[in-house]
Amino acid sequence: MISREHDRATGGTILIVEDQPAVARALLVLFDVHGIDAIAVSSPADAEDVIRAGDADVVVQDMNFTPGATSGEQGMTLFRALRKIDASVPVILLTAWTSLESAVQMVKEGAVDYLAKPWNDEKLLAIVRSVLADRRGEREQRKSRATLASAFDLRGIVYESGAMHRVVTLALQVAAADVPVLITGPNGSGKEKIAELIQANSPRRKQPFVKVNAGALPDELLESELFGAEAGAFTGSKRLRIGRFETANGGTLFLDEIGNLSAAGQAKLLRVLQNGEFERLGSSETRRADVRVLCATNLDLARAVRSGAFRQDLFFRLNVIEIHVPGLRERREDVLPIAESILASERKRNARAWTLSDADRDALLHYDWPGNVRELQNRIQRAIVTGDLGLGESAPRSAPLRGEKEHIEGVLRDAAGNVSDAAKVLGVSRQALYRKMQRLGIMLERRPRE
Repeated sequence: MISREHDRATGGTILIVEDQPAVARALLVLFDVHGIDAIAVSSPADAEDVIRAGDADVVVQDMNFTPGATSGEQGMTLFRALRKIDASVPVILLTAWTSLESAVQMVKEGAVDYLAKPWNDEKLLAIVRSVLADRRGEREQRKSRATLASAFDLRGIVYESGAMHRVVTLALQVAAADVPVLITGPNGSGKEKIAELIQANSPRRKQPFVKVNAGALPDELLESELFGAEAGAFTGSKRLRIGRFETANGGTLFLDEIGNLSAAGQAKLLRVLQNGEFERLGSSETRRADVRVLCATNLDLARAVRSGAFRQDLFFRLNVIEIHVPGLRERREDVLPIAESILASERKRNARAWTLSDADRDALLHYDWPGNVRELQNRIQRAIVTGDLGLGESAPRSAPLRGEKEHIEGVLRDAAGNVSDAAKVLGVSRQALYRKMQRLGIMLERRPRE
């Protein structure tokens, strides 16, 4: 049986799963008084029906649903069932001390938080309001993402995270501006894809798009690769070589690993950016090229400037607009969508069928991805062939940074152990903070605020 209290001030609906009518009614009244839409059901089956119908934005669930049950196993079974129906719906747990261990395990698996019975009304309301605000933000982001997809060429970029949505939005904003862009981020994070996104939505999209991996070329070849060389300009050079700037004239040139450019190459690149002029190696004839330059690097160029390894004037020229692409470990919401997209692409080319199991999904979400999206693609391709992602206990994982652990512990202390408050300070979701705590071995200690 379903009971409802209607008020749409919050723009979301809470599903209460509680078999004791008095407790369910108390929660309905609490939410109603504070302008929050609520639905109450008394059985797990009814709860599954509500989530399946898409009628709730947040779940507040008990841990036991039959008289005499105290272990919390019923609550865990329901939680996992709801996650299979819609993994995006946040779940808040109400637990007695006898079910505390099960509640902690469910938080590790993705539940938002747990509160002991009898609950604190203010704390429960604070958590619910925060989760509803997050859900509204997610809906707005999905709407914005759909708008971008219909209005722009996204080059097949797949993402769910707010972090990547901000990156894509900024890239599309700067695409129309004919200025240099510096794209930073760790290896394999997708910097080249962002460069493709900018070029595909720029006024130069119908003109040449030329890519050069500056980090893959030795110094003696890099300048000729970029600016060209006359026949006989250096040993072994017997023919005229047209440089990439000439090839990209009128279009866009993407220079990957720009931090590895030699001092001479940096000087010539600066001149091209300033006035569009350059000379081929072995020639004194000045040539001109109208080229938009996009650069990418995994290095800290500001530090390279301070050490004298990179020209400061060139850095300022390149860094008119900087777009930072975060590593995959910083946007775990993207892992499974990207994995599914890679699988779908591979199925079109490979007759061998393979799908992600629940264990595979869990392994993907808990791995630290030092190689980022590139490594994820390699893991999926490996699994198609071998049936195994290779992410067992022996798989390499990034070592947690001592400073990160100490910072999170300090924020948690300041928040008196309140994970929701700490997550807001850190700028991450509660689920993300719980995953970080688990990975870093941080134990949660709740205490009264001073």
